[in-house]
Order: sequence, then structure tokens, then C-alpha cells
Amino acid sequence: MPEFVNLSFLLSMDRKLKKEELVRAIRFFISAEYEAIQIYTQVAEATDDLLAKKVLYDIANEERVHAGEFLKLLKEIEKDEENYYKDGEKEVEEMKEDLSKK
Repeated sequence: MPEFVNLSFLLSMDRKLKKEELVRAIRFFISAEYEAIQIYTQVAEATDDLLAKKVLYDIANEERVHAGEFLKLLKEIEKDEENYYKDGEKEVEEMKEDLSKK
């Protein structure tokens, strides 16, 4: 599993987080939620136990909600964040249009 950073140092800090540190922490939280979704989904797909599948898929969906909450928080704190997502969406739309012309 990839590990982006160890945030345990935050627990021992004797000061409040700077904005940049908070933004990095939130980005880490988002990546952790997506990693959890991937793990729970893979395990659900790897078992025949119906209860385990149901619970794991349910938890994976809860992690999606958490990711959405963190994304919204990130967009509120880091005002230009949304512009990057919109730029990415526009690039995909352009590629989609290029493919439809062929």
C-alpha cells in the first residue's frame, strides 16, 4: 500500500496548523478514503460470504461519503482547488469530443 505521509507528528505539535499544513492533511485524508474504498471493494469481490460482501460494500460507500466531505472542505479552504478540477473535466470533454469525430 502506498503511504503518502505519516501524520502522527500532528499529535505532538505545540501549535495550530498553518493553512498549508491543513490543506496537505485534508488531501491525505482524501487519499486515505479512496484507499479504504479500494481495499474494502477488493475484499468484497474476493469472498463468497454474502454478509461480508454486503457489509464491506456498505462501508466502502460510507468512505465515498467521507471523501466527498473532505473534498468539499478542501474546496472551501483552498479556493482555487475547484478550478483545477474544472480544468481536468474540460480536458476530458475535449478528448471525448475528439474521439466522437473519428
